[in-house]
Order: sequence, then C-alpha cells, then structure tokens
Amino acid sequence: QVQLVESGGGVVQAGGSLRLSCAASGRTFSRYAMGWFRQAPGKEREFLAAIKWSAGSTRYADSVKGRFTISRDNAKNTVYLQMSSLKPEDTAVYYCAAAQLPFGSFIPTALAAYNSWGQGTQVTVSS
Repeated sequence: QVQLVESGGGVVQAGGSLRLSCAASGRTFSRYAMGWFRQAPGKEREFLAAIKWSAGSTRYADSVKGRFTISRDNAKNTVYLQMSSLKPEDTAVYYCAAAQLPFGSFIPTALAAYNSWGQGTQVTVSS
C-alpha cells in the first residue's frame, strides 16, 4: 500500500472554488490509479474522479464533469482535485485513494478497487 494524506479542505461559499491535494508516499506509483471520493453523513461513499499515475488518463463521475478536474504532479508525488462552481450538496468528507492496477487495465470507479485511503478532509459549502 501507499500512504496518502489529503489537505486543502475548508469552508467555501456556494459558487466558489477549492483545490484539494493528496500527498502520496511509499511504493512506486507507476501502476496506480489515484482516485477522489467523497462521503456525506448518512450516504455512501461515491466516486468522483481518478487518474492513472503514469499515463495521466482520467475518468470522472457524471455529477462532477465540467466542475471538477483531477491532475497529478509526478515530481511531487501529489494528486490534486480542483473543484469549481461548488454547491451545498458538495459538502462532504473528501478522500483520496489508490488502486494498484494490472498493466493495461481501465481506471476503476468501484470503491472495492481502491485499497489505500487517506484520512479525509472536510469540505463545507455554505449558501
């Protein structure tokens, strides 16, 4: 497993923007997909976006397409989630996660595919 630490959460007004960071350490990341998930109280943890560490290919949930952008800085071992046009329903704890992939596999969206998780960072969107 890799170790993941999220940061960048906070309180933001509706319509605003926020950038989350996920610092990774441990093993090499060449065959990892790095994903962002969120979980609101009483709700299931949901997939938001993911990126292949080496190739940079991305995948997004329909609910955040056009608003959220995932990226990575290989030199810094960091994955980012840029969030724009935030809504109160975006309020949740946001987690980054890592999935170890076979060569040539597609980016997974299923929760069970991700084996390493950060501690989460709270994002609160006020109206």
